[in-house]
Amino acid sequence: MQIEAKVYNALLDVVNNARKEGRMITPKDTQSMLKDLKIEGKELVYSKALQMVNNQLWYNINSLHELKKKGKKVGKLRYEKIMKIINYNQSGFNIDGDKLILSKIGEIKVLFHRSLEGEVKGVIIKKSATGWYAIFQVEVEKKPLEKTGKVVGIDLGVEELVTTSDGVVIENPKVFDKVEKRIKILQKSLSRKKKGSRNYEKVRKKLAKTHEHVKNLMNDYIHKVTSWFVEQYDEIYVEDLDVKGMVEDSNSKTLRKHILYSNFSKFMSYLSYKAERAGRRVVKVDPRNTSRTCAKCGYVKKDLTLLDRVFSCPKCGCTVDRDYNASLNILRAGSGLPREPVDRKPLLYIPFSKGVYSKFPGRSRKSSP
Repeated sequence: MQIEAKVYNALLDVVNNARKEGRMITPKDTQSMLKDLKIEGKELVYSKALQMVNNQLWYNINSLHELKKKGKKVGKLRYEKIMKIINYNQSGFNIDGDKLILSKIGEIKVLFHRSLEGEVKGVIIKKSATGWYAIFQVEVEKKPLEKTGKVVGIDLGVEELVTTSDGVVIENPKVFDKVEKRIKILQKSLSRKKKGSRNYEKVRKKLAKTHEHVKNLMNDYIHKVTSWFVEQYDEIYVEDLDVKGMVEDSNSKTLRKHILYSNFSKFMSYLSYKAERAGRRVVKVDPRNTSRTCAKCGYVKKDLTLLDRVFSCPKCGCTVDRDYNASLNILRAGSGLPREPVDRKPLLYIPFSKGVYSKFPGRSRKSSP
């Protein structure tokens, strides 16, 4: 990974120098230079992995360019001390039982958390705070599920992660809140240590592991929630949220934190790819006034605030949970179905302690889309 970083930095120098001199340079140009780069230990890295380093460089360059086009203030690309991954794309790897054989590295024993399905197209070796991981990129055939005849509108939120038009409420565990105090203590401790010292590294690793634990816990939870939706419903209607805009428009630091750590974008990404693979349909609808519109009569209550957790319609007298009201409006906006009387039965609450074990209505733990 250090050798890859040296290659990345050398190619970045080439690009920067070319631009200073006013010369045109392309990804093909830098890729053709890989062979002649004089970097100690370069022969120890698989050639295709070095090509992926070049791809990463140009991905970073293009990302900065896109941000600049949108009017964002951007700096220059930084040099890398160490690359975070080694990418074996298409070739240079083989799997033999519980062993992963990598070109230029050799044989590595792997603990698979589940059996591989489909054709393996690539392997990414990643080092994180908790150890080394092999990420397998596989191509699998679509496996359409049987039709259920059910459709649903879902409202994503901060107070509750999901509220559905069927009256199911799934808890937002707000995992970060539960470890925030520990993170602040570790950050304070880290700031008092001499950078590069043994104690500094010890605290830094603890901090990194805590952040990784939060990330992994939410990823796992979102996987389970989205799998349940795809299994249960033929069509899923959801708001087309501008998460970045929501964060920027919020005046509350706590709300911004909760929006970010609720991972709405990741939720949509997981839901969409699982639905496509299972032959389901995800429809995004305009989020404007979904919370402020009465699901029963259509009256728009413009003075509704984020603090109002119950929607009370001054026109028809309907009183209902705010998020449930929004989910009914999302269902109507996506499906085009006419308004129906609001079901006032108690909502079914799914706490994190059940959701994390996939204990959702109509689903066994072993089910999977």
